[in-house]
Amino acid sequence: MSRIAQVIVLAPYADEVMDPLTRPDPSRNWQGHFEPLDMFVGGWLVEFNRMRPREGLLRHLESLAWPDPASVQVLIHDEDDDCFGLWMMRAGVLTEVPLPGHRRLHPAAPATDEFPPDPGVLWRTETAAPTGHSTERRDHRPAW
Repeated sequence: MSRIAQVIVLAPYADEVMDPLTRPDPSRNWQGHFEPLDMFVGGWLVEFNRMRPREGLLRHLESLAWPDPASVQVLIHDEDDDCFGLWMMRAGVLTEVPLPGHRRLHPAAPATDEFPPDPGVLWRTETAAPTGHSTERRDHRPAW
Protein backbone atom coordinates (compact mmCIF):
# COMPACT_ATOMS: atom_id res chain seq x y z
CA MET A 1 0.00 0.00 0.00
CA SER A 2 1.49 3.32 -1.05
CA ARG A 3 1.58 6.10 1.48
CA ILE A 4 4.49 8.52 1.62
CA ALA A 5 5.69 9.62 5.06
CA GLN A 6 8.63 11.58 6.39
CA VAL A 7 10.14 10.98 9.81
CA ILE A 8 12.50 13.44 11.48
CA VAL A 9 14.37 12.51 14.65
CA LEU A 10 15.67 15.39 16.76
CA ALA A 11 18.02 14.27 19.52
CA PRO A 12 20.88 16.48 20.70
CA TYR A 13 24.23 14.76 21.21
CA ALA A 14 22.93 11.45 19.82
CA ASP A 15 25.27 11.06 16.84
CA GLU A 16 26.62 7.72 18.11
CA VAL A 17 23.12 6.37 18.69
CA MET A 18 21.87 7.41 15.25
CA ASP A 19 24.99 6.50 13.27
CA PRO A 20 23.98 2.83 12.69
CA LEU A 21 20.57 4.01 11.46
CA THR A 22 22.21 6.03 8.68
CA ARG A 23 23.12 2.80 6.87
CA PRO A 24 20.81 0.14 5.40
CA ASP A 25 20.49 -2.94 7.61
CA PRO A 26 18.33 -5.86 6.42
CA SER A 27 18.16 -7.28 9.97
CA ARG A 28 15.95 -4.38 11.18
CA ASN A 29 12.17 -4.75 11.27
CA TRP A 30 11.78 -1.48 9.37
CA GLN A 31 13.50 -0.73 6.07
CA GLY A 32 15.40 2.36 5.04
CA HIS A 33 17.98 4.59 6.64
CA PHE A 34 18.18 8.09 8.03
CA GLU A 35 20.06 10.98 6.44
CA PRO A 36 21.65 13.59 8.70
CA LEU A 37 20.06 17.03 8.54
CA ASP A 38 23.02 19.35 8.19
CA MET A 39 21.03 22.39 9.26
CA PHE A 40 20.22 20.84 12.66
CA VAL A 41 22.39 19.74 15.53
CA GLY A 42 21.13 16.26 16.21
CA GLY A 43 18.60 15.92 13.36
CA TRP A 44 17.99 13.02 10.94
CA LEU A 45 15.38 12.34 8.22
CA VAL A 46 14.02 9.23 6.54
CA GLU A 47 11.25 9.00 3.95
CA PHE A 48 9.03 5.99 3.36
CA ASN A 49 7.08 5.38 0.16
CA ARG A 50 4.98 2.52 1.51
CA MET A 51 3.45 1.58 4.86
CA ARG A 52 4.90 -1.89 5.48
CA PRO A 53 8.62 -0.84 5.41
CA ARG A 54 8.09 1.52 8.35
CA GLU A 55 6.53 -1.04 10.71
CA GLY A 56 8.57 -1.28 13.91
CA LEU A 57 10.40 2.05 13.55
CA LEU A 58 9.14 3.63 16.78
CA ARG A 59 9.79 0.46 18.80
CA HIS A 60 13.33 0.37 17.42
CA LEU A 61 13.90 4.02 18.34
CA GLU A 62 12.57 3.34 21.85
CA SER A 63 15.10 0.55 22.32
CA LEU A 64 18.14 2.74 21.68
CA ALA A 65 20.45 4.01 24.44
CA TRP A 66 19.75 7.74 24.11
CA PRO A 67 22.08 10.06 26.07
CA ASP A 68 19.01 12.10 27.12
CA PRO A 69 15.77 10.23 26.34
CA ALA A 70 13.59 13.13 27.51
CA SER A 71 15.02 15.33 24.73
CA VAL A 72 14.24 12.89 21.88
CA GLN A 73 11.56 14.20 19.54
CA VAL A 74 10.19 12.26 16.59
CA LEU A 75 8.23 14.24 14.01
CA ILE A 76 6.10 12.24 11.57
CA HIS A 77 4.24 13.56 8.55
CA ASP A 78 2.12 11.04 6.67
CA GLU A 79 0.94 12.18 3.25
CA ASP A 80 -2.64 12.79 4.41
CA ASP A 81 -1.74 14.61 7.65
CA ASP A 82 -2.46 18.31 8.05
CA CYS A 83 0.84 18.79 9.91
CA PHE A 84 3.71 16.86 11.50
CA GLY A 85 2.80 14.82 14.56
CA LEU A 86 5.12 14.83 17.58
CA TRP A 87 6.21 11.78 19.57
CA MET A 88 8.30 12.03 22.73
CA MET A 89 9.60 9.55 25.30
CA ARG A 90 7.33 8.95 28.27
CA ALA A 91 8.37 6.14 30.62
CA GLY A 92 10.58 4.70 27.86
CA VAL A 93 7.83 4.67 25.25
CA LEU A 94 7.52 7.02 22.27
CA THR A 95 4.08 8.53 22.78
CA GLU A 96 2.24 10.91 20.49
CA VAL A 97 1.89 14.34 22.08
CA PRO A 98 -1.53 15.92 21.42
CA LEU A 99 -1.23 19.09 19.36
CA PRO A 100 -3.64 21.96 20.00
CA GLY A 101 -6.25 22.23 17.28
CA HIS A 102 -5.59 18.73 15.88
CA ARG A 103 -6.80 15.19 16.45
CA ARG A 104 -5.74 11.78 15.17
CA LEU A 105 -8.48 10.04 13.21
CA HIS A 106 -8.48 6.35 12.30
CA PRO A 107 -10.19 4.26 9.65
CA ALA A 108 -11.81 0.97 10.60
CA ALA A 109 -9.31 -1.84 11.12
CA PRO A 110 -8.88 -4.31 8.27
CA ALA A 111 -10.59 -7.68 8.69
CA THR A 112 -7.26 -9.54 8.46
CA ASP A 113 -3.57 -8.87 9.10
CA GLU A 114 -2.96 -9.10 5.36
CA PHE A 115 -2.72 -5.31 5.24
CA PRO A 116 -0.33 -3.23 7.36
CA PRO A 117 -1.81 -1.21 10.25
CA ASP A 118 -2.95 2.27 9.29
CA PRO A 119 -1.57 5.14 11.43
CA GLY A 120 -4.64 7.26 10.76
CA VAL A 121 -4.43 10.95 9.91
CA LEU A 122 -3.59 14.03 11.96
CA TRP A 123 -6.49 16.36 11.18
CA ARG A 124 -7.48 19.89 12.20
CA THR A 125 -10.34 19.99 14.69
CA GLU A 126 -12.20 22.72 12.81
CA THR A 127 -12.58 20.56 9.68
CA ALA A 128 -14.94 17.65 9.19
CA ALA A 129 -13.45 14.18 9.58
CA PRO A 130 -12.79 12.29 6.35
CA THR A 131 -15.38 9.65 5.54
CA GLY A 132 -14.90 6.43 7.47
CA HIS A 133 -12.56 7.93 10.11
CA SER A 134 -13.10 8.48 13.84
CA THR A 135 -11.05 9.35 16.92
CA GLU A 136 -11.42 5.78 18.21
CA ARG A 137 -8.49 3.55 17.36
CA ARG A 138 -9.84 0.41 15.76
CA ASP A 139 -6.60 -1.30 14.71
CA HIS A 140 -4.55 -2.04 17.80
CA ARG A 141 -1.41 -3.11 15.93
CA PRO A 142 1.30 -0.40 16.02
CA ALA A 143 1.55 1.39 12.66
CA TRP A 144 5.07 2.62 13.29
